[in-house]
Amino acid sequence: MHKLIFRTAVFFILSTSCLDQNKSKNADNSIIANDTIMNKKVIQQKITPCLWVETKDAKAVADYYLSIFKDGKLKEHRKHKNPQEAGGGDFETAIIDIAGMELNILAAGPFFKFNESVSFVINCKDQAEVDYYWNALTVNGGQESSCGWCKDKYGLSWQIVPVEYFDLINSNDPDVREKAIRNTFKQKKLILSELK
Repeated sequence: MHKLIFRTAVFFILSTSCLDQNKSKNADNSIIANDTIMNKKVIQQKITPCLWVETKDAKAVADYYLSIFKDGKLKEHRKHKNPQEAGGGDFETAIIDIAGMELNILAAGPFFKFNESVSFVINCKDQAEVDYYWNALTVNGGQESSCGWCKDKYGLSWQIVPVEYFDLINSNDPDVREKAIRNTFKQKKLILSELK
């Protein structure tokens, strides 16, 4: 049954993610593409991550990420009903744009969990930005890990990294490189001043 729900959900995600956002709504609130793109698909992003979250409220998930990534926007939100042959039930999808990256959100219930095999790296310009994202992602149900890794309240893994960190761990000076790497293992949130 999970496979059938998964296939139905994938169909809905695929049918909505490639169209241009220049759309209009029918009276029944469904979204249709304008005539200018009806005969061709417009690819806005070659690879779009799809996050299957354990809730059925895609709008709440979208609002959560948009509260953290202030330059983001909600591009689409839809409510769906599974056909009876897929087990029935409702689920929701949303498309958001955060930090210039489009994400699909599939809120179809607790069938799959995130794990650390996939994470998103946030490249931060300075310690203040590291602090901001670390705090925003770990409060209200998030979880600190080690070496700059954390999880948000949905269980998605993030790496919050100041860009200067890469200079330190790739330095030609072995003392600089070793100190940065050694101190990385002592930290949860990366603190740049302690890595130098």
